[in-house]
Amino acid sequence: MKAADGGQGGRKGRIVRSRKRSEAAFVRARASLVGGVNSPVRAFRGVGGTPVFLASGKGCRVTDVDGNTYIDYLASWGPLILGHAPAAVVAAIRRRAGLGTTFGAPTPEESELAELVRKAFPSIEKLRFVSSGTEATMSALRVARGFTGRDLVVKFEGGYHGHSDGLLVKAGSGATTLGVPDSAGVPAAFAERTATLPFNDVAALDAFFGERGSEVAAVIVEPLPANMGVVPPRAGYLERLRELTKQHGALLVLDEVITGFRVAFGGAQELWKIRPDLTCLGKIIGGGLPVGAYGGRADVMAKVAPEGPVYQAGTLSGNPVAMAAGLATLRQLRSKAVYRRLEKLAARLEAGLAAAAHEGGVPVRIHRVGSVMTLFFRDGGEVVDYASALCSDRDRYARFFHAMLERGVYLPPSQFEAFFVSTAHDEKAIDQTIAAAKEAMRVAAG
Repeated sequence: MKAADGGQGGRKGRIVRSRKRSEAAFVRARASLVGGVNSPVRAFRGVGGTPVFLASGKGCRVTDVDGNTYIDYLASWGPLILGHAPAAVVAAIRRRAGLGTTFGAPTPEESELAELVRKAFPSIEKLRFVSSGTEATMSALRVARGFTGRDLVVKFEGGYHGHSDGLLVKAGSGATTLGVPDSAGVPAAFAERTATLPFNDVAALDAFFGERGSEVAAVIVEPLPANMGVVPPRAGYLERLRELTKQHGALLVLDEVITGFRVAFGGAQELWKIRPDLTCLGKIIGGGLPVGAYGGRADVMAKVAPEGPVYQAGTLSGNPVAMAAGLATLRQLRSKAVYRRLEKLAARLEAGLAAAAHEGGVPVRIHRVGSVMTLFFRDGGEVVDYASALCSDRDRYARFFHAMLERGVYLPPSQFEAFFVSTAHDEKAIDQTIAAAKEAMRVAAG
């Protein structure tokens, strides 16, 4: 059944009429797929209810299997900065797929995309494409250990860097949503080689490096954490982290899987003027197809096989279809006008959500950098780290999420994830979202 334009579903603002086919699809999925999904947060455990099964997407909207259409702020968890099925990307995929989808051999597209990435990220002198963000972070840390000859890795509470062993320690994203900070199946010895510190705490950094700095192979950090919700770094924090790693001979690894090409063409390191030793990328560089990359200093990357002793390989690494989609995407993002437009649209959404919350008497804090933002349902106190993010009202977010879904707006099914604005959004879509939020805030208020 098609979604109406508003006010057609039996009460003001309700536009989604039925999700019976999604419900049936979930029953079917659970018979074959673990939890009925292929990634935990999709199961809606963080907000309750039945997942929406999507059938198609175009521009800033997605349509479910029941025919309901939603304004989408999930954007496949960030990659779709140009929206769903942008013409140039679809054309590139079709053209490349028609010539062969995979070879397990080098193709020109790999070099072309690598050159574009290097121009955007001056810190990346050499890189290697892989098939996911998890593979990128896992590989980068292996290289860091191989280069330094040390074992200890430092991460931050609430930072999510994929599901590899040793990094699922006080992780964000789906682990936070499910209330599971660690994972079964990870040997204690792996976790022991990962030290976890609170984010945004310079005193904790100084104390740790003063005690164990000589043991640290690498520090991995999301320069703008987005898996405990968007939590910007405090002034001087990333700079101090860079100073300490240099001082103690450790490598600084920036996980820009989300922020790369999202908050700026050169990622968060362009915004905060930080030059890491290694960078991990994913999401946007594949134009919506599975992809990841890690790269950095030439002397560090020279440790990677076949040039060096650190082994890493992948059958589908540098997949030509993903490379073509990434090229089509990044070529459009080279224009500064794209980021100006994203900033304008996201600022409009932020202001509208804040006004809606104020009007509804709901305490919120909105964190936004460029086109990525989180709406924290909490009263009093800043959100500066994992502990303060966890003080958010998950039940209130769940009520808001479902009220927005009923009004044709698709948000992340977790309080601890980010909203993403794309170039396919326009003022009309933003204003429709704000109108829905005004009603949904009254529902969230309880």
